[in-house]
Amino acid sequence: MPASRFLTPLVAIALVIALLTGLPVASVGLNLLVGGTSATWAHLSETVLGDYIGNSLRLCVGVGCGVAIVGTATAWLTAMHDFPGRRVFEWALVLPLAVPAYVMAYVYTDLLQFVGPVQTALRNTFGWSHGDYWFPDVRSLPGAIAMFVCVLYPYVYLLARTAFIERAGGVLEAARTLGQGPWRAFFSVSLPLARPALAAGITLALMETLADYGTVAYFAVDTFTTGIYRAWFSLGDRVASAQLAAILLGFVLLLIALERLTRGRARYHNAGNRNRPPMRTRLRGPAAAAAVLACVLPLAAGFLLPAGLLLKMALTEGDAQFGARFLTLARNSFVLASTTAALAVLLALLLAYSARVSRTWLSQGLNRIVGLGYAVPGAVIAVGVLIPVTRLDTWLGLQWQQWFGHNPGLLLTGGIAALVYACLVRFLAVALQTVEASLAKITPSMDDAARSLGDGAFAILRRVHAPILRGSLLTAGLLVFVDVMKELPATLVMRPFNFDTLATQTYTLAADERLTEASTAALAIVAVGLLPLIALSRQIARTRK
Repeated sequence: MPASRFLTPLVAIALVIALLTGLPVASVGLNLLVGGTSATWAHLSETVLGDYIGNSLRLCVGVGCGVAIVGTATAWLTAMHDFPGRRVFEWALVLPLAVPAYVMAYVYTDLLQFVGPVQTALRNTFGWSHGDYWFPDVRSLPGAIAMFVCVLYPYVYLLARTAFIERAGGVLEAARTLGQGPWRAFFSVSLPLARPALAAGITLALMETLADYGTVAYFAVDTFTTGIYRAWFSLGDRVASAQLAAILLGFVLLLIALERLTRGRARYHNAGNRNRPPMRTRLRGPAAAAAVLACVLPLAAGFLLPAGLLLKMALTEGDAQFGARFLTLARNSFVLASTTAALAVLLALLLAYSARVSRTWLSQGLNRIVGLGYAVPGAVIAVGVLIPVTRLDTWLGLQWQQWFGHNPGLLLTGGIAALVYACLVRFLAVALQTVEASLAKITPSMDDAARSLGDGAFAILRRVHAPILRGSLLTAGLLVFVDVMKELPATLVMRPFNFDTLATQTYTLAADERLTEASTAALAIVAVGLLPLIALSRQIARTRK
C-alpha cells in the first residue's frame, strides 16, 4: 500500500492524538528508567511501600468479592424473577454510580462517627458512655471496602443483567428439562455463561478502586495514590512519585491481563432463541420479601441514604460560604468539564471516523492506545503530564523572554490547559467508545453514495455523519462532563493556584472535618452525576425483557 494511502490526513491526526494521549504514561516509564534510585524512594521502600502493596491488594480482594456478590445477586433477581417493585429496581439499582466514593465516605463518617447520630442515639437509649460498647470504625480498611462496594457494584449489575437476559432464553429451559432446579441451573449454566461480563464488571470496579484518592486518603488507608500525592507534594520528589505511579500502572495492567486471561479462547454465543425473553419465576411470600430486601439494601446504602443525608445537611447547615464562593466553584467546575467534554467529543469523532475511512491496522491500533487512557489512574496521569509539561513551560518562558524581553510565567500549568490535557487523557476513551458504537451502526453505503456525489472524507463527516450522530455526540459529551466533574486526584495535583472546583472544595472541607459544609458541593456533584444515569435508567425501563 502506498504511503500516501496508508498515512492519510485523518490517520495523521489520529497518530498525533494517540501520541499525545500516550505521552503521560511514557513519561512515567521514562522517569522510572532514567531517574535512578532516590533517597526518598529508598526511604519509602523501607517504610511504607509494603503497606501500599498490602492495602492495595486487600482493597482489590474485598471490593472484588463485594461487587461480585451484590452485583450478580441483584442482576439475577431482576433479570430472572418477578416480584413487587422489580420494574423500579431494574433502573434504580444503577443510581449509586452518581455518588463518588469520596462523597460516600464523608457522608457515612458523619453518620457513624462517635459524635454522629447513630452512636449518639445508642448512648442515649441504653445509657452507655465511651468505652461501654464496641462500634465498628468506618474510617478503616474494611470501611473503605464497604464504600467502594456500595458505589461500584452497578458495574457488575449492568453487565451481568445483560448477560443473564441475552443468554437465558432456551438454555435454562433445557437445563430444567434435564432435572436441574433453579439454584443448580444458576450455578451450572447461567453463571458460567455470564463469566466474561462478570469479569469485565469486576475489572472496571477494581480499576476505579485503585484510581481513587479521596476515600483512602480520608480514611487514612495508605495506597499507591496517597503515596504518589505525598511523594510529589510533601517530599517534592518527582522521581519517587513516578516510580510509585509506575507500580500502580503495573497493578492496573495486571488486572486487565487477568480479565483477558479469564476469557481464554472460550466464546459465549447464543446458538438459538437469541431474542427470546427469559421465563421469569414469580416469587411470592417470604421469597418475594427476601428479593425486595436484597434489592433495597444496596440501593438504600449506595444512594437513598447518602443522598438524603446530603440534602438534609445542605438544607439545614450547608456551606457557610454558599453564595458567590459557591458560584465561583461551580463556574470553575463547569468550565473545566465543558471544555474537556467538547474537546473529547471532537477528538473522538476524528479518531472513530479515521478508523472507519482508512480501515488499516494502524488506525485501529491508535484507537486502542487512546482507549487505554481510561484504565490509567488519575494520579498516574497527573504525574505523567506534569513532568513533561513543566519542562515545556520552563522552556517556553525562557524563549518568550529572549524574544520579547520578559518572562510571562507558566503558560500551561499556570492555567487550566495542563489540567484539561490530563482530563482528556483520562476520559477520551469514554467519548471514543460511545462514538465508535454509534458510527458502526451507519451503513457504509451512505459513505459510498456521498463519494459518488464528489464529497471528500471531511465533507462526508460534516454533511452526513455529524448530523446522524448528533444524539450520540451529546451523550458522549455528557458522560465526559460528569466524569470530569467528579475527578479528584488529577484535579488536586494539577489545578492552578486559586482554582478550586466542587470536587476539591468537598475534599478540602471534609479533610478539615467540616462535613456539613462539604455537603453543599457534594450534593451538587451527585446531582450532576444523576443526569446520564437518568437517561440510562429510562433506556433500561423502556427495554422490558
